[in-house]
Amino acid sequence: MNWLIAFVDLFLESAPWLILGLVMAGILREFVSMQWMERQLGKNARFGVAKAAIIGAPLPLCSCGVIPAAAGLRKAGASKGATTSFLISTPETGVDSIALSWVLLGPFMAIIRPIAAIVSAITAGWLVGKESTEHSQTPEVKSSCCSSRGCSSTQPAAKPTVLRRLIRGLRYAATDMVDDIAVWLIVGIGFAALVQAYVPTSFLAEWGNGLMAMLVMVIISIPMYICATASTPIAAGLLVAGVSPGAVLVFMLAGPATNIATLGVVYSLLGKRALISYLTGVLVCALGFGFLCDWMFTSFGLTLNLSNSIHAHTHVHWWSVLSGVLLASLIGLSLAKLLANKWSSTSSKSCCS
Repeated sequence: MNWLIAFVDLFLESAPWLILGLVMAGILREFVSMQWMERQLGKNARFGVAKAAIIGAPLPLCSCGVIPAAAGLRKAGASKGATTSFLISTPETGVDSIALSWVLLGPFMAIIRPIAAIVSAITAGWLVGKESTEHSQTPEVKSSCCSSRGCSSTQPAAKPTVLRRLIRGLRYAATDMVDDIAVWLIVGIGFAALVQAYVPTSFLAEWGNGLMAMLVMVIISIPMYICATASTPIAAGLLVAGVSPGAVLVFMLAGPATNIATLGVVYSLLGKRALISYLTGVLVCALGFGFLCDWMFTSFGLTLNLSNSIHAHTHVHWWSVLSGVLLASLIGLSLAKLLANKWSSTSSKSCCS
């Protein structure tokens, strides 16, 4: 199969689900306030670690976006354990990645993925909280402009309407969210199409199972800076190439949570002992769920039915084409903006030199 045909087919198949996921992500981002989250995860919150995992799981934040959010939670008084739990569950899964997993990987993988993400987040958060001798950080008291300089008006800002908030959330999804996933999403779909077009399905079957395959996935995932959504088409390509579902699940869990940038933030924000507990919780749970996934596929005779998603289709629905055009336009604008920013940065450096 030609690579371009495979790429277009996979892109069109994924587009409606990605658009749906982006819409849901924008709505969640706009209507779930950070202040409410801080109240749930503060030092006096009961079951803060579990709440952080459950709250973070559907939120529209990737590996890069979760870092400042987690730092803000920590400064607002969230415990180390709750911060860790939020930092893991948020990039490992989300409404957009679950939707895409359903169509590319099947219902079973779409269900077990968020469950594994929440369990790994709670486990790592509990380990970090257990190792930490510090209970919580005192929330910073922010002074307002009125208390320091005085204000000409004491009238509170008008609360935006539901429609305005909805538009603002959709704008966020179409800009910031797409900026976060655009590059890796194209790389992921391109990789999946490359595997589909040129790699025999039996090529990776010999080493694609068992502990060795899972450890390879861990080694591959650590230097990668990838979010849950962009890792999904890569996972589909690995499955088609013969890698076991358990090893692919390890990749989808470890990839978004153990990249170098996130580990550096954990070290600086929470400390060395927390970093060790963080890695221990993520990797042990990822490997454990990987073995559980393979065992369930073997014991219950489960199938992935990848032919329904990654193989070529003889008929393309109009909504797939419409969604594909919309998604391609958003990605194109995002990449053009990225190139323009890089060109501007390069030009300014040249002028200064």
